[in-house]
Amino acid sequence: MGSTLKVTPPPFPMAAGMRECLQWFSRERQWINEQHLQLARIAAPTFLEQKRAEWMVAQFRALDCEARIDRGGNVIAQLHPDPKGPYIALTAHLDTVLAPRNPEDISLDPDGTLHGPGVSDNGAGLVALLAIARAMKSCPIETAGASLLFVANVGEEGEGNLSGMRFLCGKSTLAGKIRSFLVLDGPTTDHITCQALASRRFEVAFSGAGGHSWNDFGVGNPVHAISRAITNFVSGCPGLGPAASPRTSFNFGVIDGGSSINAIPNMARTKVDIRSESSVKIDELADLLKASVDKALQAENDLAVGGRVSAKIREIGSRPGGNLPDGASILGILRAVDTHLGIRSHLDCASTDANIPLSMGLPAVSIGAGGRGGGAHTTAEWFHPEGREAGLKRILMALSLLLNE
Repeated sequence: MGSTLKVTPPPFPMAAGMRECLQWFSRERQWINEQHLQLARIAAPTFLEQKRAEWMVAQFRALDCEARIDRGGNVIAQLHPDPKGPYIALTAHLDTVLAPRNPEDISLDPDGTLHGPGVSDNGAGLVALLAIARAMKSCPIETAGASLLFVANVGEEGEGNLSGMRFLCGKSTLAGKIRSFLVLDGPTTDHITCQALASRRFEVAFSGAGGHSWNDFGVGNPVHAISRAITNFVSGCPGLGPAASPRTSFNFGVIDGGSSINAIPNMARTKVDIRSESSVKIDELADLLKASVDKALQAENDLAVGGRVSAKIREIGSRPGGNLPDGASILGILRAVDTHLGIRSHLDCASTDANIPLSMGLPAVSIGAGGRGGGAHTTAEWFHPEGREAGLKRILMALSLLLNE
């Protein structure tokens, strides 16, 4: 994937104050860990990020940043307010797929390991925003070419459909002033996401009259119909394993309907996520989904002796694809930093907030914020701070170069 991106890593300069900033991450690791625990305990499921956003604003203001929540729900902060730009945006998403029901659901082991929903994705990215802001306040570095914009955005996960980044790049007063985007998503330092993985998401709903499982047996059953539709779709797209080219995936992640074992349901629905490195392949699978639903609907109604079922397909999300422009300096900068720090990273393709700027032809990459983690999008999610300092140094050094281009 990365073979078309021809970049020459620039020499890495140690800007004024940089050495002191890099040492700051080691001195203040306890503060960083404490901030991580506090923010992870503030529930922020997609569409309900307000409390965490307010907490982030308070933390930025405590660091003497100018901070606010924009009309899209995003937190926007600057150490040195500049209404004109241009800006380099350092971003991390606020929302999580799962959320703690109470603060105690986020636990801390004696060795520093955090457990609970969202501690890695994207607790790691959010605390990195605060760590970078405090480091730059404590030991300022030169920013001659652009101003730094901290963004904690909404709507990256689930059905958020990248709403926060869409607003930032489209309707915000900052749109058009941001020169490049450095997106922080999760832990680790082993990847640079520079190709945006496109996706489309659909909700399929079957409805019918419902009834008693014995007295009304034979009427159209939405659960039976939706089961056929899923089987039709899965049977119709073999050969889509991880080794296929272009790599393509689908996932029926939600199925619900009905109210009782002895009642014929009047509704059943499912939600499906379709992703591919090829937009053509995504459209093919979208067409297959429609055909699979039509076939299932016909089969169920052919068997029905009473009430018939109906079906609707609704698109609930669409993430655009995109690629980093050839020769983009942001990639050369990250390669230079990784070489300097001894970090071995690879280029990859994924679906992140970087999808939006990349689809608009704007330089953007998504990287991890450092540390180790696993179990993302599950209740068993975890994060350990080992390696966090390397990730934070990587971010700060890259920003120094980007801000002084």
